Amino acid sequence: MSGKENNRKLNAFFREEYDRLKSYVHSRISDTADRDAEDLIQDVALKLFSLSDSSSPIENVAGFVYHAIRNKIIDTMRMRKFSSSIQDESELKLTEFAELFYGSSDNHYSEQMKSALILAISELKPHYKHVIIAIDFEGFSYKELSQKNGIAEGTLMSRRHRALAILNQQLKKIQTL
Repeated sequence: MSGKENNRKLNAFFREEYDRLKSYVHSRISDTADRDAEDLIQDVALKLFSLSDSSSPIENVAGFVYHAIRNKIIDTMRMRKFSSSIQDESELKLTEFAELFYGSSDNHYSEQMKSALILAISELKPHYKHVIIAIDFEGFSYKELSQKNGIAEGTLMSRRHRALAILNQQLKKIQTL
């Protein structure tokens, strides 16, 4: 009986308090879009409704829901922080990789050139692309990659060299346009 009662209480609470919950989420995450706040509330609601049958009776529905939402906000903020650090690291790796073609310099590479480099890498044959990504972006050594894939180190070096030559040709074409 407690599962049906929990479900009824949660349903009534979300129906009556939805706008306040949305305001609460906005107050905790100021840089979020309206859609994100609703998505967060929907995720929490889905989880709570799916667990309502298996849990003991909920006495303080408001406290229960707000606590769950607060935890979800914390998780979301951690993920955004982690995600942005990955993007920053990828941007740095891309700039370092671009320096292979244009040499070191103090000026930053244009967004157009970075986009062209990403496109050129994506168009490489799979075995070339794999070596470039693993060595230049993921930080594998030739030895580690060789052990992981069972491909000789010399073969990996040759593939990377060919891939760099192809990328260089592609980027020279783009520069002349």
